[in-house]
Amino acid sequence: MDWLPWAPLGAASLHILEEFVFPGGFATWYKRYRSNTARITKRFLVLINAGLFVMCGEVGLLGHTPIGVAGWLGVSALLCSNGCWHAWATYKLRAYSPGVITGVTIYAPMAVYGYIRFLRSGSTSVPTALIACAIGASYQLWSAAYHNRRDSRP
Repeated sequence: MDWLPWAPLGAASLHILEEFVFPGGFATWYKRYRSNTARITKRFLVLINAGLFVMCGEVGLLGHTPIGVAGWLGVSALLCSNGCWHAWATYKLRAYSPGVITGVTIYAPMAVYGYIRFLRSGSTSVPTALIACAIGASYQLWSAAYHNRRDSRP
C-alpha cells in the first residue's frame, strides 16, 4: 500500500495533537491572536477538525485515482496554507502558535513533495494541480473573511 494518499490524514492527526494535546493550548492562544473570539466554541473547533479528518480520509480511500490525486492536491494545499498561517501568526504575535511546528515541518514539505511526485509521474496535469492549489490555499482567505465578518457583528 502506498503511503502518500494517506499522508494528509497522518499529518492532520499530528497537527491536531500539537494544537490541542501536546503541547496544546490552541484555543487559548487563538484568543490572544484574535481578540473577539467569543463565537469560536469547542463545538466549532471539533466540527472543523472532524470535517478535515473526513476530507483526509476520503483522499486516502480514493488513492491514486484522478479524483483522489486532485483531492490530495487540494487538501495538501489547504494544509500547507494552514501551516503558513501558523508561521505568520507566530511571527505576528512573537509567540509560539500551537500547530506551527507540524505546519512548517510536515504540512509544507508534504505538499511540495506530493505536487512534484504527482506532476512528474503524470498522475495529474499542470492545470489540475494549479486549480487544486488555488482552491485548497483559498481556505485561509475565506476563513479569515468569515471570522472578520462574524467579529464585526454586534
